[in-house]
Amino acid sequence: QEHAYPADELMPLTCRGRVRGQEPSRGDVDDALGKFSLTLIDTLDTLVVLNKTKEFEEAVKKVIKDVNLDNDIVVSVFETNIRVLGGLLGGHSVAIMLKEKGEYMQWYNGELLHMAKELGYKLLPAFNTTSGLPYPRVNLKFGVRHPEARTGTETDTCTACAGTLILEFAALSRFTGTSIFEEYARKALDFIWEKRQRSSNLVGVTINIHTGDWVRKDSGVGAGIDSYYEYLLKAYVLLGDDSFLERFNTHYDAIMRYISQPPLLLDVHIHKPMLNARTWMDSLLAFFPGLQVLKGDIRPAIETHEMLYQVIKKHNFLPEAFTTDFRVHWAQHPLRPEFAESTYFLYKATGDPYYLEVGKTLIENLNKYARVPCGFAAMKDVRTGSHEDRMDSFFLAEMFKYLYLLFADKEDMIFDIEDYIFTTEAHLLPLWLSTTNQTISKKNTTTEYTELDDSNFDWTCPNTQILFPNDPMFAQSIREPLKNVVDKSCPRGISRAEESLGSGPKPPLRARDFMASNPEHLEILKKMGVSLIHLKDGRVQLVQHAVQAASSLDAEDGLRFMQEMIELSSQQQKEQQLPPRAVQIVSHPFFGRVVLTAGPAQFGMDLSKHKAGTRGFVATIKPYNGCSEITNPEAVKEKIALMQRGQCMFAEKARNIQKAGAIGGIVIDDNEGSSSDTAPLFQMAGDGKNTDDITIPMLFLFNKEGNIILDAIREYEAVEVLLSDKAKDRATIFKGKMIPNYIIDSNLEMENMDQKLSENDSHKQNSEEATSASQDGGAVSEEPEEGENSDVADPDSLSPAHADSDTVSNLNQDSYVPETDEASAPELACTQGDNQPQEQKTETESNSKVNWDNKVQPMESILADWNEDIEAFEMMEKDEL
Repeated sequence: QEHAYPADELMPLTCRGRVRGQEPSRGDVDDALGKFSLTLIDTLDTLVVLNKTKEFEEAVKKVIKDVNLDNDIVVSVFETNIRVLGGLLGGHSVAIMLKEKGEYMQWYNGELLHMAKELGYKLLPAFNTTSGLPYPRVNLKFGVRHPEARTGTETDTCTACAGTLILEFAALSRFTGTSIFEEYARKALDFIWEKRQRSSNLVGVTINIHTGDWVRKDSGVGAGIDSYYEYLLKAYVLLGDDSFLERFNTHYDAIMRYISQPPLLLDVHIHKPMLNARTWMDSLLAFFPGLQVLKGDIRPAIETHEMLYQVIKKHNFLPEAFTTDFRVHWAQHPLRPEFAESTYFLYKATGDPYYLEVGKTLIENLNKYARVPCGFAAMKDVRTGSHEDRMDSFFLAEMFKYLYLLFADKEDMIFDIEDYIFTTEAHLLPLWLSTTNQTISKKNTTTEYTELDDSNFDWTCPNTQILFPNDPMFAQSIREPLKNVVDKSCPRGISRAEESLGSGPKPPLRARDFMASNPEHLEILKKMGVSLIHLKDGRVQLVQHAVQAASSLDAEDGLRFMQEMIELSSQQQKEQQLPPRAVQIVSHPFFGRVVLTAGPAQFGMDLSKHKAGTRGFVATIKPYNGCSEITNPEAVKEKIALMQRGQCMFAEKARNIQKAGAIGGIVIDDNEGSSSDTAPLFQMAGDGKNTDDITIPMLFLFNKEGNIILDAIREYEAVEVLLSDKAKDRATIFKGKMIPNYIIDSNLEMENMDQKLSENDSHKQNSEEATSASQDGGAVSEEPEEGENSDVADPDSLSPAHADSDTVSNLNQDSYVPETDEASAPELACTQGDNQPQEQKTETESNSKVNWDNKVQPMESILADWNEDIEAFEMMEKDEL
């Protein structure tokens, strides 16, 4: 309200609102923004849950008075439905509840419901397809196919995008008596059900909205599919239609048969569900344990939740994606609430106080690492602790709600939460809607469903208060084997054959032992469906056809063998890689809350071996390029020197500032507009000579990150920074120092929290820092030729393999280096490193120029332009994220 209203979202680092069109585009992420005060609408029912009834009443009046839904803007149908339509309906639900109680909202006359109906009609044009599946986007003013709509040409949508409409649309129909909304949502669900893969009963990630063909044929419970399954079960709960429960049970049986490999949930191919489609998991699957609680299947929910919690304890937050051996795959964390949601439901089901401790950890991490002066900032990289200028509306709509409910007693609530069901955005819809305005006729479709021998279905929608009343140790007994799953072990899902046999034999051949000249090894490869081809250039190509394996167990051994080959090929590269570093502004008014991602140097102090880092005030050197003797040594002495890239070697700059008495150096890119958001980090290389004489730390900042420090100097003059291997929490930063009064006065509550954490958890914190990311950066040496453009090499890039069942590996005769499709292997082998390598490059000629993909922005917009990692997010489902 103070910094962002009426904008859609708050930008917590720059303390202003994000208005679409006035900030640099973030791609599909911005499709959630529609100039309709998104965060305010999304948070309405959260205010009532928090017992902020006066604030809720004022917020409703603002929405009614100020929000315009007739904007000429293209928005995501999925996001607008769950956040805005769901927010309006949730607000209406609690508004009429408060009005009935007689104290608040006595003036309310269904205004939010009228707005919801208006928005519902604006979304209906998206359903104008032959299949009934909606277009992924719609123009709020002009619809889809209007000449001015600027949308309607898309052919694909995600399964969750089309299958996550029934709760909101049915509630709108039940509230208003207008059946068309529920009819359209049911038609979309019916079409997806008809298009499921009949032999596996799984659905793909992406579907053609006109033909119904699956575009992406991998299947899981994470991004792109997640809330489709959620809404099938919850539609049964809210609407009482048995067909939704039968569909969910059919899908759930397939999920537990193919995707669930406790404690992991791995994507598979819908046509070949015995084959894993990828070796990493995305963070959106963290909702699934909560759904399993609603289903009544508690054991696998506890197992997966515990695995996720171990990942969080290692990285402070759940990375957007992580590998099967728990290394970071995508390092972002936009403060997603799915894990908190599952924690709440598990506590409700078990009553185990362990889950209160989990919730406490979540709150402490948010306060220590994500809290900034104007709110909570998304994590740009969980390994370094750097931030993005982003706070999505779901953080207030879901995260605050679930964490409050986790700790709230019944007397803390002004209404009974059990009378409502949560939408996927945690909006509240009353259960009495199941008996209101039932205008949809139910078809008898029982014959379409497979008979499932699963006695666990008897527990669907259990009374969580009596589920496990006499066994408080139940959850602990399941968690205990997973206690050290991340740090001390690398669990491998038991193969299907091993499950039936009890225990299977050890792999017949390990990649490290393989010799291409050994006839016995070649015979084993043949049995596993792996053939060997000698190429003309001297390399050996390995091709794996699962259908040619002697048995399904041999096929899995073959896939595992190929994956071990991938690990062998990348191990040597990992040994030469350095991770990104952090520049943390610790002076007033930042106090360590602004963290900038920095590139390391291959010379000077190794910050990974000096955990305290280097702390000091910054000073700009003269000459600014640092390529000759420093003319203002008195200003640089005992400070961290700022200099510009270019005109000489990085090592020469370091020697000059070290001679002037600097305790560290930061090189700022001279390419206007460059940013670590869109460009890969790179390492500063030496000059080809011995650099042992350089003892101070040197870091590299792109232009936008560097200008944040320069702007801070212009505004506050004295700016103090900390150079370290990763961001430190404030308790560590100010340990042993007198904390200024203005920090205590303005942040007393948080400071008390930090002090308590410092006393109780200092050993744990130091341990986590010591074991955190050490292998997530890559270096590629380049020749220092004048004016040559710097090429970026990706150490993780692998030659594509045959799709689905075929895996290809090209090897040098001696080293057996594979080039294979990562998606074809079941999981990664255990490794010592815990992070996925991050793409980096090495600069040896500081005068070389780089062609950046991002646009050069005006200086005044630098602080605003904290873009997403575009490449990573494009790999995940567009509309789902």
